[in-house]
Amino acid sequence: MYDIGIIGAGVVGAAIARELSKYDLKVCLIEKDEDVSIGASKANSGIVHGGYVGKYGTEKGELCIKGNSMFERLDRELNFGFKRTGAIVIGFDKDDEEKIHELYENAIKVGHKKDDIGIIYSDKIKEIEPHINDEVKVAFYCKSVGVTSPYEMTIALVENAIQNGIDLKLETEVLNIGQKSEGFVIETNRGNIATKYIINAAGIYSDKIANMVGIDKFKILPRRGQYVLFGKDQGDLVNTVVFQTPTKKGKGILVTTTYHGNFMLGPDAEDINEREDIDTTIDVLEYVVETARKSIPDFNIKRALTTFSGIRARSSTGDFIIEESDVRGFINVAGIDSPGLTSSPAIAEKVIGILKDVGVEMEKKDKFDSYRTPIIVKKDGFKGKIDHHDPEKNIICRCEKVTEAEIVDAMHRGIPIKSTDAIKRRTRAGMGNCQGAFCRSRVKKLISREEGIDIDKVTVRGAKASPIPQRVDIKAIRKINK
Repeated sequence: MYDIGIIGAGVVGAAIARELSKYDLKVCLIEKDEDVSIGASKANSGIVHGGYVGKYGTEKGELCIKGNSMFERLDRELNFGFKRTGAIVIGFDKDDEEKIHELYENAIKVGHKKDDIGIIYSDKIKEIEPHINDEVKVAFYCKSVGVTSPYEMTIALVENAIQNGIDLKLETEVLNIGQKSEGFVIETNRGNIATKYIINAAGIYSDKIANMVGIDKFKILPRRGQYVLFGKDQGDLVNTVVFQTPTKKGKGILVTTTYHGNFMLGPDAEDINEREDIDTTIDVLEYVVETARKSIPDFNIKRALTTFSGIRARSSTGDFIIEESDVRGFINVAGIDSPGLTSSPAIAEKVIGILKDVGVEMEKKDKFDSYRTPIIVKKDGFKGKIDHHDPEKNIICRCEKVTEAEIVDAMHRGIPIKSTDAIKRRTRAGMGNCQGAFCRSRVKKLISREEGIDIDKVTVRGAKASPIPQRVDIKAIRKINK
């Protein structure tokens, strides 16, 4: 029997698993998909938000600012990639200026230091963002905002948790949960898992998991956000994360560079019924592009590489739900929409506190290894060659200069690899200008060789993955606002 079973291997479940791996406990992380970080943790902006985005007096207000402060240390330990860029929230008129002052006041309430934030005007805005729209009059400035790679962060957390003793069960879908006097029996497609406590971190399905033990106090209301991703050659158009003044539906269309330097626009906010509908649509993407031009007008739409979307697990309560439920031993960590990525390390610490409060014996391990070596490293002056005999110099992905040695390394870190997309998330092989046209077949050969399986069984997304989303032809995107 496990002491604790965590359902869901997104960034929140991963952060909890890694935190629990510091203790002398038997822990199981359960995920229905073929890899970790398949849901919202894969498809979001990767922004490490300032605490001001969480309203004072809410769980978001408490945990966002705390989580933000934890990222430098986490990245030093786990090497997933994080940098502080700062952010501005721009305004064009008096109404916007009123909202910006409200952001500032909330920032002070949640705990921002005054030297981290400020309200700035045209000349200072242009100094920070030379390519900003000339019509921008006022902005809220927050220095502590940053960018990270959300799927690399999730993978790093799980790898380190496995390194420290937790069990990961992939392609294991929870079908039902039975309650026993000593805990729970989690019924899955791969057999039963007995555990004393359950942490429900199942994202868009967290209400369904809660229903299995008779909890119906909240619902998850899926909200889709669509993005446009560009090449790195557009990255010099923006220095910070540029937001427009927020609306009731969220923080609005942002313009940013990713941690790895790609230019990116999005997301919108669409309330939808289907929990896994990650299609992209031309009308929404046109809106994203046109709205983004209000912030940074002069990006080259012809340099768009791809589009994608993600589903936010918005709760009917309007806030994060992090608590032991009415069912003893069943802890909900649900409704973790934005700023969930930023809050995730602080959420993990809060869950540890809840477990202590309900009587779990939390004894620290004598030996906990906090360090995880990086997969992706800078290649300044790197001289490799396609089909080189040395794996350290054999380039598999020429766009991102990913080597055979890096891909093999990524495959032997405790998480089974069965698809080329799993390698892409770990090494960036397939994320360059050709979007995998050159390297995908080469990656498949490496997976086949290392795993000892027939190459025809190596898939792009995983044999049991959800249907491939319908994406707008990139040629249609490149014609928007030409």
